[in-house]
Parts: sequence; structure tokens; C-alpha cells
Amino acid sequence: MIARIQPLTTTRKVSGPFDYAIGDEPVAVGSIVSIPFGRQRLSGVVVELAFSTDVPAEKLMKIGSVRPETIPGELVELALWMAGEYCSTSARALSLVLPPPGKPRTVLWARRVEPAADAPPPRMTERQRELLKRLPGPAGPDLPALRRLESRGLVELVSREQRRSAPAPPGTARSRIDPTHAQDKAVAGLISGTEREWLLHGVTGSGKTEVYLRAAAAALARGRGVMVLVPEIALTPQTVSRFQARFGDTVALLHSGLSEGERYDEWRRLRSGEARVVVGPRSAVFAPVADLGLVVIDEEHDSSFKHEGDPRYDARLVASRRAEFTGATVVVGSATPRPESWHALPRIVLPDRVDGQPLPTVKVLDMRAARHQLHPETRQALSESRKSILLLNRRGWSNFLSCRSCGHAWECPNCDVALVLHRQANLISCHHCGHREPVPRRCEQCGSLTVGRHGAGTERLEAELSETLDVPVFRLDADTAAAKDAVTDVLGAFAAAHAGVLLGTQIVAKGHDFPDVSLGVVLDADSTLRFPDFRAEERTFALITQLAGRAGRGRAGGRVLVQTSSPDASSIAFAARHDARGFLAEELERRRALRYPPFSDLIRIVCSAPDARAVRAAAADVAERLRVADADLLGPAPLFRLRSRERMQLVLKARRRAEAVACVGSAVEAAARDRAHSMVSFSVDVDPQ
Repeated sequence: MIARIQPLTTTRKVSGPFDYAIGDEPVAVGSIVSIPFGRQRLSGVVVELAFSTDVPAEKLMKIGSVRPETIPGELVELALWMAGEYCSTSARALSLVLPPPGKPRTVLWARRVEPAADAPPPRMTERQRELLKRLPGPAGPDLPALRRLESRGLVELVSREQRRSAPAPPGTARSRIDPTHAQDKAVAGLISGTEREWLLHGVTGSGKTEVYLRAAAAALARGRGVMVLVPEIALTPQTVSRFQARFGDTVALLHSGLSEGERYDEWRRLRSGEARVVVGPRSAVFAPVADLGLVVIDEEHDSSFKHEGDPRYDARLVASRRAEFTGATVVVGSATPRPESWHALPRIVLPDRVDGQPLPTVKVLDMRAARHQLHPETRQALSESRKSILLLNRRGWSNFLSCRSCGHAWECPNCDVALVLHRQANLISCHHCGHREPVPRRCEQCGSLTVGRHGAGTERLEAELSETLDVPVFRLDADTAAAKDAVTDVLGAFAAAHAGVLLGTQIVAKGHDFPDVSLGVVLDADSTLRFPDFRAEERTFALITQLAGRAGRGRAGGRVLVQTSSPDASSIAFAARHDARGFLAEELERRRALRYPPFSDLIRIVCSAPDARAVRAAAADVAERLRVADADLLGPAPLFRLRSRERMQLVLKARRRAEAVACVGSAVEAAARDRAHSMVSFSVDVDPQ
């Protein structure tokens, strides 16, 4: 028998798998092995076992060492499917399902050895007697003393594995309450088995998490595993804490905030079956949950479920595909579902909040003639409200700087974008590549001292609110959230405060549950409408609706103010009425007319290189190779320079997904192998967000 192994190399120029002779250690599909490959040794994954090969036996190289952890066979199959579905390589896809690096943590454990009944009492000091009373337990700093007791036959020291517990973000675990009729009906639908996938559409505060919990309990009772995907662990602490409170140690957490050892231990608990429920962001879709019976995707509209690295997978689609392997039920939940989900999936609806409170009233404030960033009504409301959440989806102090004398604007030297002023750090920086430089005092072109600052972000608004309000302002954006535990610290401080304003970018609209927040404010609500993106209406509607859902969850009720220069925009009007059904009906008709998803599939190809001519030639080559029936090819078109690389893109709008994906994969692979394009990088994004 021979093993077919995929070497874990990132280049597109190597396509496996390759046949190897099995050495002294047994292997199976999913084994991670060391192999000779050319003049080097690489890690590889066994993707198939076969009885024959076209290569003469004497020419087959042998497998080297075999790692003790193995990838479940279903995850190997999933990775190979992802490689094809997302026009990537098998090696890059397999790297996503690898076990975390690490090894078990062991400690010395001490326990007493009872002397024989006829033995005389041992002579011990008072400290030794106290030490024996504390056993059994870890040796720790008492190891030298325990060694002496061990030599006298009074103590036994054994090596024992010790789990590195994964810390959960702080959250309040609610006590179990009687479900509403709508929740009972929703759970019954999910466990009925009549559909494989469901959309749980519930207004904000309608109790979707309780439905997930009861469906999970039903799956566990049948001996099945459960996967719960959330946008970000730190932003959904209530969901995590409620699952841990309900199911205890059978819940494993997998997320980037864990240490290497904690992640390794959680992975092993899932692989062994000790843990049966996994909660985590998109990467948890690859957790080794055995016999998966239920997949929950909470806040399914969130763009963070789309991975930006190669392969650019969508965790929602990958979870659905994985559920097919085991016959698991998939439930995606949101107050603002994607048009694709609304169009494709049967729905279960939670129309009301569980506490019986009405949704907050939403008032749209026209800012077309405004001279200041805050409308007078907004200022008044902030001064009267004890706790508020204010969303401005733009960080920094000013959007850009320019010379008032000659018009020169400060741009990133690596990217074709303006540098943003961050006053606290006394820097202007690029939000794409991270380039930073000191704030200029004079124009580098004409020497003028009249450097103008344009626009305002969260940093500037924080300073203004701190000067005018008598309550603390808690800012939450990419700048303040960079440090470890910063998000949970800010949210915890805001929750504990008697009064305050939580100010931030779209982070503040994601799934938070603060019962004492009575006011929500959205500034520059139409900013997302100005993006040249067919999802702009969807994003605007979701952002306003989600922020509105953070207000009025307590008995005092609440209200929401939406400042906009486009008060008549339909997405804003629908959000003000909490009318998701009306918005989605109109949005689907618009997309049907324009042949956008879900009525077509989009595939985006980006070519990049330091030299613009090389990029143009590569993009033209790929375009020439793309021949797909019933599809429109847009481009090649230039993209702004990013990280000192020139870029061009092509977008394929296709009706036949499988044919289009296969054609794009072949075209890009052929272009990548062409020596004429050796300096060009190619990336493919299926279902770009």
C-alpha cells in the first residue's frame, strides 16, 4: 500500500498529491507526516491510501516521521473541496484544518502512600505533616520536600496532563427562563428534521440565543456534536457565557485570543470527544467535532465570516458543506439576514422581543443643511440620556490633510489613499498598509503653514463629547481595540458605569446586550451608501437596524436618532420602520434586475506586481483564457495601488457557478505557471464581500 500525500507548500506551481512508500509507522487519511521533497523536507498530509501506483516501487521515497495528532477524514475531504470551490491550492486549504501546534502540558502530581498497618508511625516534621494533609495535588514549589518524602515511601509522584483552560470573555449568563410560544415553535421546527437548513429571523432582543441553546440540548441528547459560529468572541460575550453556563465543560472555545497551548488543549478535547460543543469565530468551522448534528451561525449577515486570506472561504458556505457530510441541521440567525439567505432558505420567525418591550422609535435627522457634526436634537438627547451608544463608522481625528495654499494632499507612499490624522499618537497613518509619519507642520510642496484638516472620526468626536457631556465617553474602534483584552475591558467598563456614552465604529453595533441603554445614535448613516458596491444598501440597512437593536432593551424603553444627508434613501427609511421584510423584497427585485447575487455568482480575480506593465499583461492573459457560457466579464480594470504593488481586477458575473469556478481556476493556474508572469501574484475571491 502507498500513501498519496499533499505537500504543504504555498506556491501554485506545485500541484499534488504525490505517492510515497509507507515507512515503519502506520498512517491513515489525515496523518501529518514529514516527507523528502526535492532537496528539502516538508510537512504533508495523507489524502488517500492506494494499493497501486504508476511509479516503480524502487523509485518511491519513504515517509519520515508521523505526527501523533491526525486530521479527521471529513476535514481532509472538506479542505480538498474548498481548494476547488475557492480556486486555491490543496496545500493552502489543508493548512486551515491542521491541528494547532503544541504538546500536552504535564505536571508532577503527588499523592499519599499509606504505610502498612503494622509499620511504626513515620517520624515527620510539622511542615511535612501539613504537606501530606494537602495531598493529593500538584507538586509545585514543594517538589524538593515531596522528593524527600517519596524516598521514604510516604509519597508517590506521577506525571499527569494538565489542561490549559481557555478563558472566556466576561459576560452575564442569564438564568433559565420559560420560553415564549414563538421560541417553542422555533425549536420544534429546528429539531423536526423537515429541512436541513433554516433561517431564524428574529428582531433584536427576540431570544434567538435561547432557541440555539434548546436546539443544541436536543442535539446533545441524541449523542450529536454542536458547532456555534459567532462573528467575534469578544463582541458576543453573552452568547459564549450562556452556552458555558448551560452545558459546562463540554463546551470548547476556539479563537485567536487563546495562547498556543490553550488552543491545542481545546482542539484535543474536541478531537477526543471530551468536549462536544465548540463556540468560536469563522475558523471554528474546522474544529474536529465528531458526529456533527447542529450548526448555528449567529449574526449570519456579518462580513467577518468571509476569510480574506487564500483560500478566501466563506465560513457560512463551508459550514453548510460540512453539515452535508454528517446530515447536520444548519440554522443561520439574524435580525438583518442577507438577501441570499432570505431568498434561499425556509424561515422561522421571532417577531417580538422576549421582554414584551416594543422596538425603539427611530427618527431620521436631515443633515443636508447642517453646519456641525451633531444635530441639535442629537446634542439634546445625549445630554438627557443616562446611557447611549453612538456609531460613527470612521476612526481617527480627520479623514485627510491638505495644504490650503497649493492644494497638496498627504497620501500614503505605498498605497493610493489619503493618510488619516490620529492626533493622540501625533501621526498620520494609512489604514491599509500601516505606514505612519509625523503630523506635518508645513506643506512639503510650497512650504505653507496652512495645513487644513478635513472630516472627523471617532477620536475627534470623543474629544468633543468629553468636553460637552458630564458622563464618561468609552471609545471602541480599531485603534482602542488593538491591545489584548481591550474590547472586553471597554465593554465591561461601559456596562459597569452608572452613565456614559459608548462611541465607536461598527463594532458597537454588534450583538451587545445592555439593558440600561436608552439612546442609540447613528452619525453619517449614508456613508456606506457612497461605496461603489452592490451591497451598499444592504450594509446600510443592517448597520442602522443593528445599532437600533442595542437601545430600549430595558423597561425604560428607548429611541434612536439617525443623522444622514440622504434622508429619502430606501434602506434608511426601511431601517427606521424596522421593516426587514420590506427592505429585502425591494433589494431582491433590484438584484434580480441587475443580475447580482443571489441571481448570479461573482468571482473576482486580482493581479498584482510591482510593475504596472506586468500586471496589465497578466490580467489580459487571464481575461483571454476565460470562456464561460452565460457569463459577463467585467474588466480588466485598475485598482488603487496597495503596499507598493500595482493591481488590476476582473469580475466574472456567472449563472453557472460550477462551470465558472472551474474555468477561473484553470485560467489562473495556467497564467501562474507562465514564466512571462513570474513576478505577478494572482488571487481569486469567489463570492467577494
